[in-house]
Amino acid sequence: MTTLIIVESPAKAKTIKGFLGRNYNVKASLGHVRDLPRSKFGIDVEDNFEPHYITIRGKGPVLKELRDAAKKADRILLATDPDREGEAIAWHLATALKVEEEKCRVDFREITKDAIKQAVKKPRSIGQPLVDAQQARRVVDRIVGYQLSPLLWAKVKPGLSAGRVQSVAVKLVVDREREIEAFVEEEYWSVTATLHTEDKEAFEAKLQTKGGKKLPLPNEQAAKAVEEDIAGQDWTVDDVKKRERRRHPAPPFTTSTLQQEAARKLGFAAKKTMRLAQQLYEGLPLGKEGTLGLITYMRTDATRVSNEAVAEVREFIKTTHGPTYVPPKPRQHASKKGAQEAHEAIRPTSALRRPEDVKQYLARDQFRLYNLIWERFVASQMSSAVFDAMTADIKVRDYLFRATGSQLKFPGFLKIYQEGTDSAKQANESNDRLLPDLHVGEHVLLQKLDLGQHFTQPPARYTEAMLVKTLEEEGIGRPSTYAPIIDTITARGYVEREDKRFRPTELGIVVTDLLAESFPRLLDVKFTAGLEEELDGIEEGNLVWQEVIGRFYEPFAEELKTAYDELERIQVQDEVSDVLCDKCGRNMVYKLGRYGKFLACPGYPECKNTKPILDEIGIECSVCKNEGREGGQLVRRRTRRGRFFYGCSNYPDCDYTSWQRPVEELCPHCGKNLTIAKEGAEPRCSNKECPGGDK
Repeated sequence: MTTLIIVESPAKAKTIKGFLGRNYNVKASLGHVRDLPRSKFGIDVEDNFEPHYITIRGKGPVLKELRDAAKKADRILLATDPDREGEAIAWHLATALKVEEEKCRVDFREITKDAIKQAVKKPRSIGQPLVDAQQARRVVDRIVGYQLSPLLWAKVKPGLSAGRVQSVAVKLVVDREREIEAFVEEEYWSVTATLHTEDKEAFEAKLQTKGGKKLPLPNEQAAKAVEEDIAGQDWTVDDVKKRERRRHPAPPFTTSTLQQEAARKLGFAAKKTMRLAQQLYEGLPLGKEGTLGLITYMRTDATRVSNEAVAEVREFIKTTHGPTYVPPKPRQHASKKGAQEAHEAIRPTSALRRPEDVKQYLARDQFRLYNLIWERFVASQMSSAVFDAMTADIKVRDYLFRATGSQLKFPGFLKIYQEGTDSAKQANESNDRLLPDLHVGEHVLLQKLDLGQHFTQPPARYTEAMLVKTLEEEGIGRPSTYAPIIDTITARGYVEREDKRFRPTELGIVVTDLLAESFPRLLDVKFTAGLEEELDGIEEGNLVWQEVIGRFYEPFAEELKTAYDELERIQVQDEVSDVLCDKCGRNMVYKLGRYGKFLACPGYPECKNTKPILDEIGIECSVCKNEGREGGQLVRRRTRRGRFFYGCSNYPDCDYTSWQRPVEELCPHCGKNLTIAKEGAEPRCSNKECPGGDK
C-alpha cells in the first residue's frame, strides 16, 4: 500500500522521508494552499460571515503536483504542524484534494524516527474546533484590516494599514513613551556605612529606618543631618538572621520565554529566533546520524515534558554531574492558565545529544539557539542552587542600618545555566559575599559613611524581550504571533528601534490616537485579551465561531460609520533629516515606501530627488581604498523585489556589489573584501575574476 504524506516545508518532508520506507511518498504544500483573496474583502457578512477561499496565487503548480501524487496513493495522511494553523492547512488540503478518509490527520511534536513511525500508525480526524478557531482569527483580522485601513487612507494618508493585535502593540509603545515624557525626576539620597569588626573584617550596611519608620532623604541636607546625628556614636549589632536559601531552576522554554531569552542572551529578534527554531525542529543533516529534528515543536505555551524525556535527562544529569545534582523526584513546572497541556515545552529531542556533539553540523546561530534550549531543559530537571544567606541589623542611636550577604553553597542547576534578565539591578547572587560572623550585642566600628545622591528614573522603553513578555502577560495575541506582530509594526513605520528599544514614530502616535478615539474597544488591552479567550473557547468546542465574530462585528461596524462621518483629516508631518538634497539644497525628509524608509526631497513635484538610507555595516570598501577614493563604506541595500545585497556608499562612482555579507579580511589574490554566505561560515572570495575566487 502506497501512502502520501503531506507536510508544509521541503525540509520537513526530507527529514520525514528519511525515516520511512519505499511505500511512503512525502510532499510539501509550501504552507497554505488556500486563503482569502488579497484583491477583495472575501467575507460575506450578510451570510453569517461566510469566508470565500481561493487558491493562493502561485500555488496552482503545487496543488497539481499534490493531486497527481494523491491519485497514485492508496492512502493520504496530512502531517501539518500540531496547532491551529497546521490544522487549518490540513483542512484546506483535504478540501482541495478531496481527501475522503475520515482519519487522515497525523501530528507529532518532534521529528524523530520513533515519533514519526508512531504517528503514522495512529491517524485521527481533522479537529474542526481548531480549524474554526483559526478561521475566526483569520476572519476577524480580515474585517479589521480591510475595513479599517481605508479609513486611515482617507483620514491620515494613503498606504497606511491597521491590524487588530498590531494596533494594541503599538499603543503599548505609545503609552510607555507618554509615561516617559510625563515623568518628573525626583532627587533622593542614601546613606551607606562601611563597618568593620574588631578583627578588621569589613562589610557594608545601608540606612533603613529611624525610630522604626522609613526615613525619607529628599536632599543633601537631610542626608547630612543623619551624618551629624550619628557622628561619634556607638554601632551595635541588634539582630542577626542566618538561613539557607534555595533557588529553583526555570521551566523549559515555551515560545514566549524562548523569544525573550534569545533576545536577552543572544541578541536575536523574535523573527530570527522562530526561523532558527523552525530549522532545528524540521531537521538538519547530522553526519552519520542522518537528517534529524533536534528540538520539539517550537510553538507551544506549555511547560509539560514527557515522562520518557524526563527519565532520560535525569539519568544524563546523574551520569554527568553526579547524584547530588538530581532532585529526589522529577520536577513538575506549572504552566500558565489556559496553556495547551497536550503540548510539550520546547526541549531537545534527546538530552543525550549535547550541543558540542552537533556543533560541527550547525551554522553558528543554529548552534547558539540549540545550546540555549538544551541548557535550559537540562537545568530545569536539576537540583536547586543553595545559598547561605545572612541579614544583620545594626543600631546607632535610633537609626537602623541593614547588611545583607549570601554565598553560593551548592551550585545545582547554576552549574550549567542562569536565566537572563532585563533589569541591570539584578545582582549575580553567586558572586555575593557572606557577612562576617556577627553576634547580637557585638560592637562594630565605623570606617566611613557615604552619602549618595540619586534620581528616580523614568520607565524604560520596551526591548523586544520586554514587549514579548508584556504581550503574553496581557493576553494579547498568542506566542506564535509575537514575531510577526513586532515585524509588522516596525515595517509599517509605527515604531522604530533606538538603542535596541522601541519608540513610536509620529505616524504611530497619530494613528494610535485616532484609533483610540474612534475604536476604544479595539485598542483596549482587556477587550483584546477577552477576544483571545473566546478564540480559545472556539478551539475547545465551547463556542460557535460565527457567533463570536457577530458579537465583535456589530459594534465595530457602528464605530466605523461614525468615524467616517465625524473624524477630521489629520496631517502627518514628515520627519526632517540633516541630509541636504544634492539637486536643490533642501533638507531631505524621511518617507516610508514599499521597501522601508528612504530619503525624499520635500520639494516634490518640482524636485523628485530620492536617496536610500545607507545601512552601514562598519566595513571600509576595499575597492575605493585601492583606487584612492575617500569615504567608501560598505552598506546593505535592498532590490526592488525586497532582496538584500551589499554595495558601496560611493555608488555610482564605485560599482562594488555582493549578494553575500563582506568582512574586513581581504583576498590575498585580488585585494577585495572576502564574504561569508551565512553566520559562522568561512570567509571566501566571491570575485569571479579573481584567480583565488571561491577558495
